[in-house]
Amino acid sequence: MYDCIIIGKGPAGISTSIYISRSNLKCLVIGKDETALRKAKSIENYYGFEEPISGEELFRRGINQAKKQNIEVKNDEVLDIEYKNDSYIVKTVNNEYETKTVVLATGKSRKTSNILGEDKFVGKGISYCAICDGYFFKNKNIAVIGSGEYALHEAEVLENVSDKVTIFTNGGKLPENRSIEVTNVIEGKIDAIRGDKRVENILLENKRSIPVDGIFIAQGIASSIDFAKKLGIIVQNNNIIVNDKMETNVPGIYAAGDCTGGLLQISKAIYEGAKCGLSIAKNLKNI
Repeated sequence: MYDCIIIGKGPAGISTSIYISRSNLKCLVIGKDETALRKAKSIENYYGFEEPISGEELFRRGINQAKKQNIEVKNDEVLDIEYKNDSYIVKTVNNEYETKTVVLATGKSRKTSNILGEDKFVGKGISYCAICDGYFFKNKNIAVIGSGEYALHEAEVLENVSDKVTIFTNGGKLPENRSIEVTNVIEGKIDAIRGDKRVENILLENKRSIPVDGIFIAQGIASSIDFAKKLGIIVQNNNIIVNDKMETNVPGIYAAGDCTGGLLQISKAIYEGAKCGLSIAKNLKNI
């Protein structure tokens, strides 16, 4: 069992891992390479760098720094977090891990489908959390929009409430070596989501109209906000609420970095990561 699993290997996640490791605790960092930091072509306002550094290079250096301290860093996609027998089970595409604490540090969710009608029907048939809202569509026609492992996982959750679940890849392709098998898949590009007061159908680019009662957007990989909502963590204005110890309202779950809101800067993410790591170390050693 790990003392802590950190989801996200950007500045907040890596900073957290370094402080936990230096407290002689066992931690694991899990994340994909999708991070806002890597998109920064030139960073010129970060302390200690006389010359600009690219986000790509800073991202690489952070991970290498953690590895040199013998911190496990895995390139994998987290699909779910469950509480079981006084510990948390973190499920990824490739494995499951048990841990005493979890840190959400995947940054700010920037997912959007850019499909005409999405904004109009949020809360009126469109949702972003299968576990949270799936029950409201019991035995109804449900669509999942996405083409990755996260979309497959959301579809699997929804199959517990309805046998009429269809994945719309919106022109994408499902993973070849996928962890979950699905039967109802529509790969056509989506032109619009339509309805009157609520979602009624999905219009494909070829003008084919598919009746649906509910739509779950599951593009890309799950964000910290996605996990927070599923775990019952308080989220306000798309930010995870934490106290001064970086603790959420759910015991054993912490958050750091862009997902907590405020100043979306590397320095803020590193500060919160350090604070989070020290807080976890203090709490675990007092048990």
